[in-house]
Amino acid sequence: MDNLTKLNLDNYKPLRDVVFENLRSAILEGKLKSGQRLMEVQLAEQLGVSRTPVREAIRKLELEGLVVMLPRKGAYVANISVKDLMDVLEIRASLEGLGASLAAERRTDEDIKSLEEIEAEFEQAVITQNIDMLLKKDIEFHECIFNAANNKKLEKIINSLWEQVQRFRITYVSDSNASLSLIDEHRIILNAIKEGNVADGKKAAIEHIEKAEQFMLDHCTK
Repeated sequence: MDNLTKLNLDNYKPLRDVVFENLRSAILEGKLKSGQRLMEVQLAEQLGVSRTPVREAIRKLELEGLVVMLPRKGAYVANISVKDLMDVLEIRASLEGLGASLAAERRTDEDIKSLEEIEAEFEQAVITQNIDMLLKKDIEFHECIFNAANNKKLEKIINSLWEQVQRFRITYVSDSNASLSLIDEHRIILNAIKEGNVADGKKAAIEHIEKAEQFMLDHCTK
C-alpha cells in the first residue's frame, strides 16, 4: 500500500467522500491488488487522515462489491473470478456492438471530430508508452462512441460493467503488442462509424472486446 499518497484536504467535498473516491480509484486502477488486505491504520497514515473516514470508505466499498469483510481477518480487496470476468466481457461485447452500431447511425460531425482527436492522442500515448494517458484516452474513446449513440440508459449500463474489469485493463494496455493492436482496432471502429456503416461498426466493436477477453483470460487471471 506504499503507492498511495496523501490527499489534498483542500478539496471542497466531505473528507469521507474524498477518501472513498481515492480508495475506489486505487482498487479500479490496480494500485490496491485483488486479495490485498486493507489495514485501516496504514491507509490512514498514507492518506494523511484519521481512521474514521477510512473505515467509512471501506464499508461503502464493501457495499459496491469491491471489498469483502472476512470474519476475524478484516477487509480485503475483492477478487474477481475467471467466470465473473468472462461474464462481464461477454455482456460488454454485445453492448459495445450495439453502441457502435447506434453511433454509426446517429453520429454528428462533432462526434467524428472528437473521436478522431481522441484516437490521435491515444496513438501518441501508445508510441510514448504513457500508460496513464493511454488508459484515459481508451476510456474517452469508448465514452465518445456511447455519447454518439445518444442512449443514456445504454451508457449507464456499460459504464457500470466497465468498472468491474478496470483493474485488469492496466495489464492489457501496458502490453506493447496489445496496445499496438488497439490502434488498428480503434481505427476500424472509427472508420465504420464515420462512414455510417452500422454492420461493420457493430462487428468491429464486438471483435475489439473479444480480443480483450482472450488477452485477459490468458494473462490476467492466472
